[in-house]
Amino acid sequence: MHIEILVEDSSGQMLLETLVPKILGAQGDPHTWRIHFYKGIGRIPKNLNAGGDPAKRILLDQLPKLLRGYGRTPGIDAVVVVLDSDRRDCVDFLAELKALAAGCNPAPNTLFRIAVEEMEAWYFGDRQALLTAYPRAKTDVLNRYQQDSVCETWERLADAIYPGGSAAIKKAGWPLPGQVKHEWAEKIGPLLEPDQNISPSFGKLRDGLRRLAVEAG
Repeated sequence: MHIEILVEDSSGQMLLETLVPKILGAQGDPHTWRIHFYKGIGRIPKNLNAGGDPAKRILLDQLPKLLRGYGRTPGIDAVVVVLDSDRRDCVDFLAELKALAAGCNPAPNTLFRIAVEEMEAWYFGDRQALLTAYPRAKTDVLNRYQQDSVCETWERLADAIYPGGSAAIKKAGWPLPGQVKHEWAEKIGPLLEPDQNISPSFGKLRDGLRRLAVEAG
């Protein structure tokens, strides 16, 4: 089975590069995949036939065109699209995404997976990995987090493990937020254990990928 995986930013790509082999096994044994990152999530276009500006590399803006292209490409067994819900209603968002895929002709076998509220929720889902990477993390901040809640997730993680917390990151401005998220993916990602992660949204990604593998035989 070959899977194309789309994610909205480069730190997400870095995290998935670590996690997917833990879920599916080593690359090429027997499954293969490619992970593509974009420069933001964007929004679903009103005109699904619009091509979007490929130079901007905004995921949802280009998704209809991407899915149609994958649907015409031999050798692609599935497309997995991983997105943050941010403050969207997950049920409504997923329905919109499925309607987008249904409107593509031809359409590939497409699996949408949504991190609630952000992919940083998956770090909270494995407390042992988080504390191994950051043993000085503020446990009082970690304890106040409710798993997969909409609570400014990355900011909450920063408040637990970054000197000065999220306020210091926001004060410094770009590119520090992106650099910090890359550091988290690099330090915490390799320590995450997929079967121990208590994040419901991560569990749906893990189980969805494994189901695709079973269906592929």
